[in-house]
Amino acid sequence: MATRIVVDPITRIEGHLRIEAEIENGVIKDAFSSGTMVRGIETIVKDRNPRDVWAFVGRLCGVCTGTHSLTSVRAVENALGIAVPKGAELIRNIMLAAGYIQDHVVHFYHLHALDWVDVVSALQADPMAASAAAQQLSDWPKSSVGYFTDLQNRLKKFVASGQLGIFANGYWGHPAYKLTPEQNLIAVAHYLEALEWQKEMVKIHTIFGGKNPHPNYLVGGVPCSINTNEANAINAERLAFVRQTLETGRNFVNQVYIPDLLMVGKVYADEWTKIGAGCLNYLSFGDFPTDGYSNVENYKMPRGIVLKEDLLKGVLNKVYPVDANSPDEIKEYIYHSWYKYKAGKEAGLHPYEGETDLDYTGPRPPYENLDTNRAYSWVKTPRWKDLPMEVGPLARMLVAYAAGAPEQTKIINDTLEALKLPPTALLSTLGRTAARGLETKLICDWAIEFYDSLIVNLGRSTRMVNQDAWDDGRWPERAKGVGLTEAPRGALAHFIVTEKDRVENYQMVVPTTWNASPRDQKGQLSAYEAALIGTPVYDPEKPLEIIRTIHSFDPCLACAVHLHDEKGGHIHQLATF
Repeated sequence: MATRIVVDPITRIEGHLRIEAEIENGVIKDAFSSGTMVRGIETIVKDRNPRDVWAFVGRLCGVCTGTHSLTSVRAVENALGIAVPKGAELIRNIMLAAGYIQDHVVHFYHLHALDWVDVVSALQADPMAASAAAQQLSDWPKSSVGYFTDLQNRLKKFVASGQLGIFANGYWGHPAYKLTPEQNLIAVAHYLEALEWQKEMVKIHTIFGGKNPHPNYLVGGVPCSINTNEANAINAERLAFVRQTLETGRNFVNQVYIPDLLMVGKVYADEWTKIGAGCLNYLSFGDFPTDGYSNVENYKMPRGIVLKEDLLKGVLNKVYPVDANSPDEIKEYIYHSWYKYKAGKEAGLHPYEGETDLDYTGPRPPYENLDTNRAYSWVKTPRWKDLPMEVGPLARMLVAYAAGAPEQTKIINDTLEALKLPPTALLSTLGRTAARGLETKLICDWAIEFYDSLIVNLGRSTRMVNQDAWDDGRWPERAKGVGLTEAPRGALAHFIVTEKDRVENYQMVVPTTWNASPRDQKGQLSAYEAALIGTPVYDPEKPLEIIRTIHSFDPCLACAVHLHDEKGGHIHQLATF
């Protein structure tokens, strides 16, 4: 008989995600993913000037900050046929790249590493052995015996004080942890170092976008002026700081993040490259344009789809095109979601015709279990040609690999060779985690390429805005456009329909909508639910294995949940670790 267990919330910081899993004979037989908070910001931007929307939708998330704002201005530019100047394109690329680098490192260390790393085990480590092991991993300077001794003493005092904070509810000692005490101590040291390091990367957003989180964007370009000799503009000193920060970021990724990722990979590869494959369909909208946003063939990240039917035949060199404007390709369903459509629960709508009409008929929290025969999530269910898709770093790397993109192909092949693994190992929980790290390494190099190109371009032009975007005479009676971006967590699309100079309809299909959505009316599971099927769970009371797989996607829904009754009284606050 199957046992239903609940993990709610499943994220360490961004809450609002509930996983229910049915376990039979120690293995997950079925799983359900539920987003437990409504978004609804689409209704807030209705009737506003489209050029202002970026400032509202950017507040959807402050984690991979700025990506929604970038996608919004791209949607408006697409609707009006506006191209941005070359310098603005490069600055957007640098800002997006800086966000990726910071976000991926934060995810690995602060949102996912503790799924692989046993903090308490580090208390038993031999600092001398940890130092020797760290120096074998890389030439990172913070690897002395004294450094690890001091760190371990600090950690012991921290534990003895009882002030464990986010570490208090960990499943420490769980048999699924495989690293040695010394490896755990190395990882904990780098966890703490990454906390300090990540604050520096986002300063790039403050230089080009004025602030972080939620840096400023602008339809038609970027909201910053560059004059190398002007104190009140982005001058030579600030540009040099950007280059230095990118170099520091690349150094941390190459000497700390990637070596730690390989350390984890070698220990867990035998089991965790065979678990967590998911729906096996992968979507990437592509990003980092190098010759104009409309010239998709020159993106650093290719656009396209890799399908399960090919992967199961061993074919990993076929990529299908994707057209986000086509009503026959992308549709959102609500069969198991707390929304309603005028056409009924079984209808699928392209986002240009999308509706955001709430229809909550679920259990009132707190509740024991979801009623999964009915609606059970605030997340809609997007499909590409009625197929579920996984999005994110693994999808991007697989699409690039299948397309023969040289940089992605080389780094994947080199890593698989170093770990003595076949390409199919990528289709897993650990493969998903590895893909994020390899992508980060590439983006560190790309960011410096973009910076160097920006400096060269400044010798030709310092123009950062296409003024046509601010010519109100350009607005037609009706227009529609789509902005596509690869956010750190995956394919992101904003769809806008305008009437004169006002928003008539605005819909967003975000990465976690693809991955975390409930099953559709055909019973097809989306990525989270599918990835859990077949996962062994050692102890249902401590479901580390579930958390490990779901965290490999880097789930992100929101930051906190407070529930109130209809009179405004507080009911419950969810806690996480």
